[in-house]
Amino acid sequence: MIFYFTGTGNTKWVAQQIRKAIGEELFYIPDLIRKGQYQFELKQNETIGFCFPTHGWQPPRIVREFITKLSFSKKNTYCWALTTCGDNMGETMTILNKDLAAIGLQATTQFAVVMPESYVCLPFMYTDTEEKEHAKINLARKMLPHIISVIRERTTGVEELVKGGTPRLYSYVIGAYFNARMVNDKKFTVDEDVCIKCGKCEKVCPVDNIQGTPPEWIHNGRCTSCLACYHYCPVHAINFGKITRKRDQYYFNKRGDQKS
Repeated sequence: MIFYFTGTGNTKWVAQQIRKAIGEELFYIPDLIRKGQYQFELKQNETIGFCFPTHGWQPPRIVREFITKLSFSKKNTYCWALTTCGDNMGETMTILNKDLAAIGLQATTQFAVVMPESYVCLPFMYTDTEEKEHAKINLARKMLPHIISVIRERTTGVEELVKGGTPRLYSYVIGAYFNARMVNDKKFTVDEDVCIKCGKCEKVCPVDNIQGTPPEWIHNGRCTSCLACYHYCPVHAINFGKITRKRDQYYFNKRGDQKS
């Protein structure tokens, strides 16, 4: 079974490719949380996989909180994890494995797959150029057969990660501050004269934090700063403060030219 979280579709695409190849069931974490489903019966020879984007050099809060409630019929099974990131992922997998250890699991095989950038709420953060976007996706596509082969063969001890030059600084200092102080919905706004009231932002929000048209943020404390509401808005009516007014939008297959 594969548990995944996605904001702008990068991780969903990767998880879907793996699911198609290994034939195991794919579970979207927000859907499981809505249903309160945390207990699972493992089938014979079934693996446990986690796919998620790196948020501020750490696993997303929603993934970490979900893991604390997970329970399996047996735990002596093959467990693997994959994170997508725009550049590097620091000590994300170390943090993940500490969370997994608390429920008796360890991801003994770990991957990082670089995908197009989607976080644009800091002065130095931009979406990738179209050329770079395609290059990242094409490289990810070439990596997937190897990743799938490793998972199929139940190979342990694999760590194919992109930690960056100072991973502990990224995850435990910068990332800790980012995830504690900057993951929130306080700065989201909508230009009501631009909004076409399509309701897409409400539909794509993974934590049900948006309601109505024009959208209103509920401020339920569950925002993951995935920016799905911003990126999927067809008319760029949603912004996070002033900075995203000068930023582009991205979601996987936005241009409709990527193969499944």
